[in-house]
Amino acid sequence: MGRPDPHSYADTRHVELADLTWSARVDFAARRLDAVATLRHAGKADALPHVDLDTRGLELLDVRSGDTPLEWALGDEDVVLGRRLRITLVDPTRDGEITIRYRTGPDASALQWLTPEQTAGGAQPFLFTQCQAVHARSLVPLQDTPRVRIRYRAELRVPAALRGLMAARAVGRSVEGATAVESWEMPEPIPPYLFAFAVGDLASAELGPRSRVWAEPSVLPKATYEFAEVDRMLVAAEALFGPYDWERFDLLVMPPSFPYGGMENPRLTFVTPTLLAGDRSLTSVVAHELAHSWTGNLVSGASAEHFWINEGMTVWAERRIVEALWGRERAELDAALGRRELERTLASFASRPQLTSLRTALDGIDPDEVFSVVPYEKGYLLARALEENVGRARFDAYVASYVRTFRFRSITTDDFVALVRAELPGTLERIHAALYLEAPGMPPCAPVAKSARLDALIALGDAIPDAPTAAQLGATEWQLWLDALPMPYPRAAELDATYGLYRSGNFEIRAGYVEVALAAGLPGALDEADRLLGEVGRMKYLKPLYKALRLRDADRARAVFARHRGKYHPIAVQVVSGLVA
Repeated sequence: MGRPDPHSYADTRHVELADLTWSARVDFAARRLDAVATLRHAGKADALPHVDLDTRGLELLDVRSGDTPLEWALGDEDVVLGRRLRITLVDPTRDGEITIRYRTGPDASALQWLTPEQTAGGAQPFLFTQCQAVHARSLVPLQDTPRVRIRYRAELRVPAALRGLMAARAVGRSVEGATAVESWEMPEPIPPYLFAFAVGDLASAELGPRSRVWAEPSVLPKATYEFAEVDRMLVAAEALFGPYDWERFDLLVMPPSFPYGGMENPRLTFVTPTLLAGDRSLTSVVAHELAHSWTGNLVSGASAEHFWINEGMTVWAERRIVEALWGRERAELDAALGRRELERTLASFASRPQLTSLRTALDGIDPDEVFSVVPYEKGYLLARALEENVGRARFDAYVASYVRTFRFRSITTDDFVALVRAELPGTLERIHAALYLEAPGMPPCAPVAKSARLDALIALGDAIPDAPTAAQLGATEWQLWLDALPMPYPRAAELDATYGLYRSGNFEIRAGYVEVALAAGLPGALDEADRLLGEVGRMKYLKPLYKALRLRDADRARAVFARHRGKYHPIAVQVVSGLVA
């Protein structure tokens, strides 16, 4: 079969290095990890005499098996894949291990090193990882593909004044002078992109029997209030999808530079501080990350070419959790907003329509460069179409079978299709599934959200809502209304004068209004965009705001980016650089 994942050097003829013991010393001064990785494999009768690992920017110091040095060589640098590390094995037909001593590079794409000034407390540095999509290789030399799931044991040596956290089961912490040693284990097999840790000045508060929230001390009270319903979410999700297999669902509120809304690292989900709206209006993001515990973490897409398996199924599961907790109307509003985002994104891919099908061909393409809502929302529409066609009870039974059948496995679109054909025969043809999986654009038969509250918003049109109406609008409704305004909106200044949207504590509303103000050419819009782009690093806001700013004033967009890029994660810097060039 050769290399089934275009973003990994791993070959099916290699042994699989699926068990990892890892230790690292965090060096904030040098912005490096000094690390040792021991990878174990089972013997394989027909294996090649060597194994190829994925690396990016690693300084390799020693490679051996036990006391025996191993021959190794690094290949040429590939802009997407990094460098292949080829190691000659002692005997691939027998169980064996490889121990690699190395240092991470100062610009490792999986790591962001923050100065004290870039944190809420301002006194201590902060370090965190982001390994999705293909950045684990800049942290650990391994087969960096979801197809090769790993179990691991890990040890972090960190400054004693700080706390190290991993997305794994805590084993212990000891202090040796100025250094703390934190130990962890991950007994379940996970895709490498879920390998995650953070180090900083962190404190925690209990949310429920199986959940707590971690944050910098000054942020913790707001986070504790915002996420108070997390354990209730967990109970609702189990009622829908079956037992939770990861013991705990803890949250870590990240610094503002975190590039995503959340990252579903098992046992320790990372979330953006932009969720701290003060009214719990944005916690559906947490429902999404929780839903990944079944769809994405238990059952994963086998590569970035099947990313919709992670995200489309999870958006469907997220909206089922939202419906169970807050009602059908709220879930339908979320679905309507998602469809609008999808329609806008499909238009932006007009020159590359092949990237808007769910099954994609990404050989030679950086998955971060083409990251979009397509696998999320078009994948959701496919799942919803299946549900509507066979009925909720029957589709729920299918989802239970899906999770049970593929539990702790990474699958392809063909695997998904085969199970649907076996358990829901004829359904794929009835819903025209090929229009989702293989064809670009929006399937004309795609389901449409239905909501009385959505109808009321549509009836409102572009008239500024009066005070009684505005008082009844939730955060999602404000987003939908702002999103539907004609551009440029002639009453943009009046809108802010009436409701002060520049100062909204809800980043979705604030960012949406800044886009409106930029398009309308309001005098203060450039400064407000500059201010907002200096506060957040979440790509959901960076991409549309930099696009809108560039349309208004390209030189200003480049100047704003030059001033703030040091606050952003390397993944975000890469993406935004292409937008303002």
